[in-house]
Amino acid sequence: MNERVAIIGIGVTGFTSVSPALSFKELTYSAAVKAYAEAGLHPREIDSFVTASEDFMEGYSIFDEYVPDQMGAVMRPVHTVTADFLQAFGIGCMMINTGMFRTIAVQAHSKASNVKTLNDVKSFALDPVYLRTLKENAEFIAGLEMRRFIDESGNTEEQCARVVVKNRKSALLNPQAAHGADLTVDDVLSSRPISTPLKHLDAAAPCDGSIMVVLAAEKEAKALCKNPVWVKGFAWFSGQGNVWCRNMAEADYARLASQKACRMAGITNLSKEIDFVEVCDEYSYKELQHLEALGIARKGEAGFLTETGETSIQGALPVNASGGSLGMGHAFEASGGMKVNEAVTQLRHQAGARQVKNARTGLVQSWRGIPTATGSVAILSNG
Repeated sequence: MNERVAIIGIGVTGFTSVSPALSFKELTYSAAVKAYAEAGLHPREIDSFVTASEDFMEGYSIFDEYVPDQMGAVMRPVHTVTADFLQAFGIGCMMINTGMFRTIAVQAHSKASNVKTLNDVKSFALDPVYLRTLKENAEFIAGLEMRRFIDESGNTEEQCARVVVKNRKSALLNPQAAHGADLTVDDVLSSRPISTPLKHLDAAAPCDGSIMVVLAAEKEAKALCKNPVWVKGFAWFSGQGNVWCRNMAEADYARLASQKACRMAGITNLSKEIDFVEVCDEYSYKELQHLEALGIARKGEAGFLTETGETSIQGALPVNASGGSLGMGHAFEASGGMKVNEAVTQLRHQAGARQVKNARTGLVQSWRGIPTATGSVAILSNG
């Protein structure tokens, strides 16, 4: 990047399993107030605003028309990215690098508890000719993918279950996590089958919440913030959208995004140069699949690292110390923001009982979910 970019303010409301007392606008407003207060800026001093949202999840189209009020962005430059927060975050960094903007606010939210037919909404993303006509939901695809990943990588169902046990236990240490629990491997393996081998506890439950981040160019970041978190690299890729045309055992989008983000950050050995990782674990097997795609584990090794405690908070490379989506909840378009929030908390050494020792650099990764092959990576640092 020509211009260094830093996070100078962050605000989060949630994440909770339900939020009956707050509308999506109130969730967003609450997060925005916190972010602007931390950045020391009034919304009128923000140069532009980016939101990540998906019309399907909101229940009406042209959703971007409904976002300015609660962000303080009426009559200001606003645009919506139909993607995960982490892609909107990357766009904000690129906007600053054009030289036309010095400060950008990036926002996303989840109000999944408002969606009464969540499986139907997710199924509507499937191909209307070849998949939707099968009358199956998105978890059917996830079950197929999990089977292919296990068969080809050599990781096991038990190792996937250990991901659930690890992440939901870590979530007990996170006051922002909605689904912390003390489970056993047997609890996971004996839970209700969804699409074999995928089981009920292998899948993250939905959650509500909102996040806003204020980005700034280097000069403004140093002037406004005592503990900026610097963006070292970011990238996102989309693979083959048609699930019948791609290798379901691998996450190519994560591999490519990791390689590009690492080049930007000047990182040549992830295992040695990264202190913690927050990756998408919407389903248990995705954490293992993503760790191998990112280059943190070799093929077939991620399950072993989980089994031996290497990816626990006390391990050599903590993964999803926040609890991940399995422990915090699946926040849909806000999922990447949830992971950025944990990275900022860790890099500021404010994570309390789940603090990763000597955290200096972290990698965050997101995936847009079934049936997509789109994912993002960002590398953040406190120095």
